[in-house]
Amino acid sequence: MNPDPPQEHRFEVRTTSDSHFAWLRTRMALERTLMAWVRTAVALIGFGFTIVQFFQRFHEMAGVAPPIRPQAPRYLGLALIGAGVMSLFISVWQYRAIVHYMWSEEFSVLAGVHRKMMRPVVSQTPLMTVTLAVMLIGLFAFGAVLFRMV
Repeated sequence: MNPDPPQEHRFEVRTTSDSHFAWLRTRMALERTLMAWVRTAVALIGFGFTIVQFFQRFHEMAGVAPPIRPQAPRYLGLALIGAGVMSLFISVWQYRAIVHYMWSEEFSVLAGVHRKMMRPVVSQTPLMTVTLAVMLIGLFAFGAVLFRMV
């Protein structure tokens, strides 16, 4: 069996109002997906930091038996914080790749922009600012727990 020869374009882009609004809906779905990733990362980072703080304070209380594995909460907290930060890195990478694809020359007609405006300004969206801020907070929390600064 011979595979079909490679095609230059996978499909035909038609300039209609419904295809333009489909492009906009796809763009907004992409934003919602990144927001869901940010929400998940905030929960992971916050829960990881909370576990570390809770068990640190718990062990300092009078009358509490010493733990069998005293470093386990710290390692779990680091794992959760690291998972939150890594999920943000991966989601931003995926988001940027898809946005660049949607703003490619092939879809410029659907996006409703001129050739001069073709560059997507991904880093200037409010969502990217929030995402980067959460990444920095997560990295700070990871460092604080790792080096026992809290």
